[in-house]
Amino acid sequence: MSLYAPPEALVSDLLAVRHGFFTRRNGVSVGPYASLNCSTSGQDDPASVAENRARVAHALGTDPRRLVGLSQVHGAEVIVVDAPWTAGAGARADAMVTCQPGIALGIITADCAPVLLADAQARVIGAVHAGWRGALAGVLEATVEAMRRLGAETSRIAAVIGPCIAQKSYEVGEDLRSAVVEQDVSASRFFAPGRRALHSQFDLAGYCLSRLAAAGLSQIGVLGVDTLSDETRFYSHRRRTLAGGGVIGHQISAIIL
Repeated sequence: MSLYAPPEALVSDLLAVRHGFFTRRNGVSVGPYASLNCSTSGQDDPASVAENRARVAHALGTDPRRLVGLSQVHGAEVIVVDAPWTAGAGARADAMVTCQPGIALGIITADCAPVLLADAQARVIGAVHAGWRGALAGVLEATVEAMRRLGAETSRIAAVIGPCIAQKSYEVGEDLRSAVVEQDVSASRFFAPGRRALHSQFDLAGYCLSRLAAAGLSQIGVLGVDTLSDETRFYSHRRRTLAGGGVIGHQISAIIL
């Protein structure tokens, strides 16, 4: 019998496979990492991170050794996962796909958008770390294409955009807006006037949704949860920055066949 409360996770009916957008609750990390910090790249106690990741794996019904992750770099590289590897030893990439049962694909975020995808009929899944740079570079489209190569069909792929920083919380500079709009002028609709001159409020989730739709997906969900304003449930890089800096934990989103 479990002696601890299971980790809290948000789920979507669109994804007909086991998954979870896990919050920061019900882990063992302390201090600024409290409590379900799942990042292996920070300064948190490695034993605490291992226990947190084990709780996530158990919640998904798999062995902790089969929960895999990446060294995320805000790019468009997609890895095909055929076998699990040691946590923290993943390739430098921002998305994974697999058709292998029992392997959990885990994405770490603290404001960027975690995106989980599945073609339940073809038994193909994907997980994406989509910050604005990765989304602009095409990581979402690359993931859809990688799933197709494993047998998924575009019409059957469902995708859900998990908790990320909301437009009301995401003030960005002119450099970010210019980079996005220069690639596609219609993307200007994802920017609202900022609170300061030469700044805008960027709708990251809406931008990711539009990229997925342009890739041919019609089954797309957005959880609409703001990581910055919901401090009790989520870590947030922007919240930390506004508070003057310091260390921070990261939540995990994962999917498994």
